[in-house]
Amino acid sequence: MAPKPALTLISLLLLGILTGGCTHFGHYPVNEPLNKYEPGYGYMPRNTGSPDNSEEIHMILSFSGGGTRAAAFSYGVLEELRAREVTLEGRKRSLLNEVDFISGVSGGSFTAAYYGLFGDRIFEDFESRFLKKNIQGAITARTLLNPINWFRLSSPYFDRSDLAAEYYNQDVFDGKNFGAFLERKGPMILINATDMSKGTRLSFSQAFFDAICSDLSKFSVARACAASSAVPGLLSPITLKNYAGRCGYILAPQFEKLSPTYRQREMKENLMPMLDSEEKPYLHLIDGGVADNLGLRAIEETVSAFGDFWTTLKVMGRGKVQKVVFIVVNAEKKIDDHWDRIEYVPPFSAMLSNYSSIAISRYNRETVALLQESFERWTREIREGRCPPGQISTEPGSCGDITFYLAEVRFEDLEDPEERSYLNNLPTSFQLKSEEVDKLRDAARRLLRKSEDYQRLLRDLEK
Repeated sequence: MAPKPALTLISLLLLGILTGGCTHFGHYPVNEPLNKYEPGYGYMPRNTGSPDNSEEIHMILSFSGGGTRAAAFSYGVLEELRAREVTLEGRKRSLLNEVDFISGVSGGSFTAAYYGLFGDRIFEDFESRFLKKNIQGAITARTLLNPINWFRLSSPYFDRSDLAAEYYNQDVFDGKNFGAFLERKGPMILINATDMSKGTRLSFSQAFFDAICSDLSKFSVARACAASSAVPGLLSPITLKNYAGRCGYILAPQFEKLSPTYRQREMKENLMPMLDSEEKPYLHLIDGGVADNLGLRAIEETVSAFGDFWTTLKVMGRGKVQKVVFIVVNAEKKIDDHWDRIEYVPPFSAMLSNYSSIAISRYNRETVALLQESFERWTREIREGRCPPGQISTEPGSCGDITFYLAEVRFEDLEDPEERSYLNNLPTSFQLKSEEVDKLRDAARRLLRKSEDYQRLLRDLEK
């Protein structure tokens, strides 16, 4: 007698469970512990960067959240930087090769991570592997068409973001861990998420993983991007195990004493709960845009942690820098203002949609304003730290020769109102049409070229 189809299916499922290993089946991969805390070990800025980079310029990019539209918008900026050839220290180089730091959130984290892992290969296959692929459809198909995943998703230790991370790991990032960033010696890539219970920003760097006694070099880049893009309500949190207290971690000196600055005190208050693994044995991470949709706070807080910009540059080995360049790529969703022209009361759905958009937009503006307002203070800190007392010179090549640049790439700076409206109305999902991706890339290239500070940088580099 032939076996019944239902019985055959059940047998295959049981076989899959047994051969897959009971401990892994229906459970997210647990981050590995750090055996011994060693200051300076692992994935942090001082251990990244190409030795061929010019000492004259320090370039920092931030890629916002916003699904594939943010990833494509960021990709267009990389294309413009790659095409821009400059002469530094007598050598002609692509400006993209001078990027030292990329901070990514949600959709922007995928572009940042892919470039950090594979370099110029991003211009060969990132479109086909991610930008122009129906990522949402692929993950949904994996969920619906594989019966084994039905059982896995019924486990309290495995959910939608874990399944998405598996897809990213296999089909986007080739199974790479954070240790691969160190091997390539490219720019420092910061992937940002949010602690669900504390609402604090968390960046995937060994400096933070030291506090929870975990080894980031063995952690999946795909899981970090899944955490950064875990939109509440649509995707589930990504969970980390806290091993704090087991590796001999010592709190950084600047946090040991009562700091005079509010920012450092706040950072210490956010860090202290992480050091108690009995009270906080797990961290549940959600979309980085909840805490900072631009990824800029990670950079600003890094400076605050070291105390000033001059100390930060010295720690990163960039004490001779003369030009500090920020390029902020912002694909935020426009606040819906068409209700201003309608008399009747807007529905609850419209209010809820604008509520989240307003919060992100206002926070983004304050973050960029804070960055720009910091330039004067940072300039003073560098000059006072690098020049002998009373001998500050601002002549080219001197100790006081330091200039900051801020180029913003955002939809609202597009001159054509129809194009601006078109791009603003694109969904923030992980599924766009090919022509939509191409229009985002083209707009990003044009917007960066249009930036006054970007053009000022290019002129200054020609001198």
